[in-house]
Amino acid sequence: MEQLLASGVLNLLFGFCFYYPLFMSYLWMCGGLYYYFHYERGDPDFDHPAPLPAYPGVSVLVPCHNEAACIHETVAALQAIDYPEFEILLINDGSTDETPQILDAMAARDARIRVIHLARNQGKAVGLNTAAAVARHDYFLCIDGDSIVDPHCLRWMMRHLLASPRVGAVTGNPRIRTRSTLLGRIQVGEFSSIIGLIKRAQRTYGKVFTVSGVMVCLRRAALHHAGYWNPDALTEDIDISWRLQMRHWDVRFEPNALCWILMPETFGGLWRQRLRWAMGGTQVLFSQHGVFGQWRHRRMIPVYLEYFTSVLWAYTMAGVILLWTLGLFMTLPEPLQVQTLLPGWEGLVIGTTCLTQFGVSMFLDSRYERGLGRYYYWMIWYPLAFWLLSVFTTIVALPKVLLRGSRRARWKSPDRGLQP
Repeated sequence: MEQLLASGVLNLLFGFCFYYPLFMSYLWMCGGLYYYFHYERGDPDFDHPAPLPAYPGVSVLVPCHNEAACIHETVAALQAIDYPEFEILLINDGSTDETPQILDAMAARDARIRVIHLARNQGKAVGLNTAAAVARHDYFLCIDGDSIVDPHCLRWMMRHLLASPRVGAVTGNPRIRTRSTLLGRIQVGEFSSIIGLIKRAQRTYGKVFTVSGVMVCLRRAALHHAGYWNPDALTEDIDISWRLQMRHWDVRFEPNALCWILMPETFGGLWRQRLRWAMGGTQVLFSQHGVFGQWRHRRMIPVYLEYFTSVLWAYTMAGVILLWTLGLFMTLPEPLQVQTLLPGWEGLVIGTTCLTQFGVSMFLDSRYERGLGRYYYWMIWYPLAFWLLSVFTTIVALPKVLLRGSRRARWKSPDRGLQP
């Protein structure tokens, strides 16, 4: 009886490991395709944003920490934005390189630029809150200090904020600039096939897990209602997304609002980035469990369960890997023996599904970026490399969040890859 029970549990673990990513992949593809046919395909303004009914001023908030190598091109792209009225607030968050001098020189040359200096590193959230307090306008475009925005991004994003007073935030469509290594090329596919597709699907089903912190446009009234950015949040974009939506503000995705970003191209840099993302998601699981307590939060439950199940999947995968590893050094009971981790027919099904998902998502994003097809076959490595990375970062994130407690989140200069 005990052997039958153990065998049943192991079969359940294997089944969950296998079927969960398949289910989510097809769910995202269906949601993404619906979004395309419902919102994108028939958009009459695709080639160029239509005139807006009004052009309220926008404050562009750019937190900077040791951005001397990138900030020139970031600000140049902001200065070229096609929008009548905007200001640029550059926040020097305790930089230790030449960033303060560079920012001051930029402000001296352009009256639209103001610089805020923080004496020491306070974290991105504190920098954004400080800038929001002195901003002149009631709409904020928040970008990272190494981002390059499309000239029409504000027109694309502001059309949502002007169309409905319930829209609190509009997230943009980040694209990868660093493509010189295998990791960079895989991330090009990831941001279209995973991140872009998930945002389309979640927008179709009602709520999104997170805006893209590298580029998001927000309404001041919504931010004020949500309490602005949380200094203790490791990922301020995930945190503010949840606090906005839990207060019934709408968050939308605008695929035309392009933003070109730098990403890690080393394993160490990628590990640190994904661990921070995993810790930020785990923080939300603990802080927003109240979604189950009130009926008015019911639309957030599917998004919460999606992430919770992904954490459960990571631990299940880790358990299977652990059983296989133990089997190399000792004889386990037969029901607990994992003969191999090498994929059989299951691997063929998962690989085919992944390539199908990548093909669908690249088709959807081909409207906004040409030449994505050249990265298609690099994506065959995604399940092996990035799924394992997701498993281990999730495993590490949970105890780190539990032990971390409540303290301010500060940042370090990230790995920005081999810049083009």
